[in-house]
Amino acid sequence: MSKSLIIIPARWDSTRFPGKPLHVIAGKPLLRRVWERCQRAHKVDRIIIATDNMRIAQTAFDWGAEVSLTSINHQSGTDRIAEVAKRAKNFSIVINVQGDEPLIDPRLLDRIVVTLEKKSGIEMVTAAHPFRKPADALSPHQVKVVTDLKGNALYFSRAPIPFRKTGTEILRHQGVYGFRRDTLLRFVKWKPTPLERAESLEQLRALENGVKVHVLITKHGSPGVDTP
Repeated sequence: MSKSLIIIPARWDSTRFPGKPLHVIAGKPLLRRVWERCQRAHKVDRIIIATDNMRIAQTAFDWGAEVSLTSINHQSGTDRIAEVAKRAKNFSIVINVQGDEPLIDPRLLDRIVVTLEKKSGIEMVTAAHPFRKPADALSPHQVKVVTDLKGNALYFSRAPIPFRKTGTEILRHQGVYGFRRDTLLRFVKWKPTPLERAESLEQLRALENGVKVHVLITKHGSPGVDTP
């Protein structure tokens, strides 16, 4: 079986919420709540927090997490996890769990691992769920995805897609990604692509380079923490 690794990127200098990873929610830092949810996944062999901030690193180390210090020059969480994955040669599956998802479902993380293990033609796996409130699909801050008949992503957009008619279900993309390690290392070497720049959505770089991205549909999503 393939060995799987979760990497949680965490940085201090969030534009909208500086210090977010260590913000206390119900008695525990946000980042610790994410880490503890990941700990409950059964198909994951190892979990690493990737950060460029010593305060985050020391705090996470104190509660027992494995921490990897990374460069301060990374432009995205994907770049940050790739630095760690490059050294983790014993792992063929790498999952990027955002450090601001305190209610991430461990069962979803297991599904991501199993999908990559069983479907050899899939290079990336992500997730989506129906919007609870159709009006939310109009927000450019909520990313949408459409899939083909096999559940593979056709396109991601900040616009409401597909054009809504009666009975059409619009899917909200959830920003968790499972990669084959070699795909992740190729991904970060590619330059930003035209559609990626137009939508400000990094995952479009994968589609524009011909990567097959499978979308797991769940009943519900998990809210991320963007602002205080």
